[in-house]
Order: sequence, then structure tokens, then C-alpha cells
Amino acid sequence: MNVNCEVINGLYNLLDAETKSFTDRSVDKIVEVKKKGGKVVVATGSGPNIHEGVTTLIAELMKKGIIDGVTTSSAVIAHEMGGVLDKVKRVDAEKLKGYIDLSKTPRGNIFEFTEMTEEQLDTLSKEMILDENLLKRGAEIEGSVIIKAAGNMAYPMGLRTEMLAYEIGAIARTYGMPFESVAGLGADERTMIGTGARKGIPVLVSVPQLVGGGAVGMCIADSIPNTQRCARIAQMLQDADVIIESAVVLTQEIHDGPFETYTGHGIWHHRMGYNTYSLKDKTIIRIDLDENLKKAWELDKKSGTIQSAIDKGLPKTKLSKIPFRMEMSAFSRLENSIPIVGDIGVIWPIMALKVSRALGIDLDFISYPQQSPEGQAMREYIVKEIKPLDKTLMLSKIQSKKFTY
Repeated sequence: MNVNCEVINGLYNLLDAETKSFTDRSVDKIVEVKKKGGKVVVATGSGPNIHEGVTTLIAELMKKGIIDGVTTSSAVIAHEMGGVLDKVKRVDAEKLKGYIDLSKTPRGNIFEFTEMTEEQLDTLSKEMILDENLLKRGAEIEGSVIIKAAGNMAYPMGLRTEMLAYEIGAIARTYGMPFESVAGLGADERTMIGTGARKGIPVLVSVPQLVGGGAVGMCIADSIPNTQRCARIAQMLQDADVIIESAVVLTQEIHDGPFETYTGHGIWHHRMGYNTYSLKDKTIIRIDLDENLKKAWELDKKSGTIQSAIDKGLPKTKLSKIPFRMEMSAFSRLENSIPIVGDIGVIWPIMALKVSRALGIDLDFISYPQQSPEGQAMREYIVKEIKPLDKTLMLSKIQSKKFTY
């Protein structure tokens, strides 16, 4: 997909002065780190990261050597298994009476069908038993077609994702691998898990983000022990010089988890002889729409309010007089944190273009805000070009031992 520098420069010019300043500081730091051979890791959530094309952009930045590791949610893994975004036909579930159990339809009484070609359905029929009568009835009745996060609730790809999760989970446990690594062997190379598997870049679901993605989340949680998952993530973050948080919650439990010492949680693991790491001197960049993030950051930078509350054992919400989220705590107190209050759909392409230009790297894909004409074209591109996980390819790599574990 073409990179339209003019459009992205236009997005940058629309930012307010403060957001421009924080964005520029972030870009400068990433470029500085990469020129010194350092590493950049991303902690990303699901939802808007999928719909704004950010996870697809992160995969491109991984491919080009700019991003060196990712923590994400089980929902993102499920969507990448389904092809990131797909088109579904939403129908009135009442019109499927006799074909489905109407007592189990979700709120709004809707049922969704994945838009698939006959060739795609034929391929899928070799992998799972399809309800031909349900598919035929779905084709007959009227409905609205929308773009959604892929492999979710629509038939048959939603069911396929759930069924496939248990198969991948069994393989992962057999070889002592994270679910994400096994799934990546058959995933499209334009997904984070697909690029991660091909280039040996860690892509791991964080512990707070295990809930989600239906069976995928459960099978990810069961694939390796929880303690090992925490240790693998700790190693990734230990190696990182910059951590970018993208529309994700509970990051305090991700980056300053049980093996981190600077904020205190890993002090006893260190004493017991475990390998620990420190967030000291690391740069944390957070992209978030919540203005309170910047307020908490400013409070601590100007008066040390947040750290003072912790030192005195006082509730941070009452002392700061703002709604306080867990991810604000360590972020606000870290000396090298940078708050970017803005839309990830706008900030990410700006940062990606500026960083890649400064490093002399050409990008083959870039994201745009989903509400823009370019963003709408981007979403159509993702639906058309990024394919669901190829089970045959995944199994062939397992059987030929073309993977690392």
C-alpha cells in the first residue's frame, strides 16, 4: 500500500503545539536508540489498534527492524489468526429460526456471516464441517455488510478460530512454546505474530490481557506456565531501551511486573536469586486519549505528587484529585516518560514516517486514521490482502522443524 507522505504531514500540521512537541521528542528518542543499536518494544491493546491499522503498521516496523518486540492482547492474536479485518454480513437472528439456537444470540439479536468466496469456503470445508443449510439461509436473507475485527463472532470464521485455538494449544504444550509463536508459523507475514515467527521477534500476550479472544485467550494462557510468560516478557523489556504503550490499559502490571525492581515489585525476586530488570533510564512513550494521563504526569514532574502519595502510603486518586488509572502510576513517576495525548490512528503513522525517514528506511505499508478516505482504503486493503492463518503451512513448519523452541 502506497505511503502518502503529504497526507501524513498534513496530520502532523493539525496537531496542537504540545502534542507536536511530545511526538517530536518521542521520534528523536527512537531514532537515537536505533542508531546506537538499541531496541524498541511496543505494549499494544486491541480494539482501535486493529481498526486503525496500527497492528499492521507495527508488523511492518518489525519487518524493517524498527520494532524489536511486542506485548499484546489475546484478542489481537485471535484477530490476526482471522486475517486482522474481515467483512461480515449482519442479519436479524429471528430469520434464522430453526437454523440456530435463538436463546444464545448476542445483545441486539443479530447473527453474523463471514463474507467468503466459494473457493475460500471450499478450502475451509476440507478443514471443518460446514453447516451448508445455515450458510445457504444466510445468503438468502437481507443484512448489512460491515468491516470488523476478523475471526470474531461471524460464521464460519469465528468458529474456525475457536476450534483452531485448541489444536494450536496442544501443539504449543507439546513443544513448550507460547501459543503466539506456533500460530505465527501459519499467520500472514503482515501480522505481528506472522512477522515475529519469521524473524524471531517475540510477540507475547501479557498476563492482564489474557482474558479475551474466547478460546484463543484460554489456550494462550494454558500454553506455557504463567511464571514463564512473565519471565519471557521481563526479558523482552529488560532488553528494551524504549517502550511504546499504544491504547492499552493495566500497563503497570505489564512493564513493572513481578521481575522489575525500580518501582519495587521485583525486589524479593532479586533477593531470591531470580533474574530481574529495571525501568530506570528506559523511555516510556504512552499514546492515549485520556487527558488525565498528562495531568498525572505533570503533577509528578512539577511537584512529585504521585511519588509523594506512594511514599506516604496515601491514595493517589484523592491526592491528585483526578480519576487515577493503574497505568498512570509508574508512568507518571518515571523520569523519562513521554505522554502523547492523541488518537493512535493519527500519532502512529506520523511517528512511523518520521522515524523511518530519519533512519533511511522505506516502508511498504503505513496506516491512516480509519475515518479518513485513506484510512477507509487501508481497511479495504487489509480485508482483501491479509489472509487468515494457513493451518497447512503451520503444520508443515512444525513437521519439518522449521521453527525455534
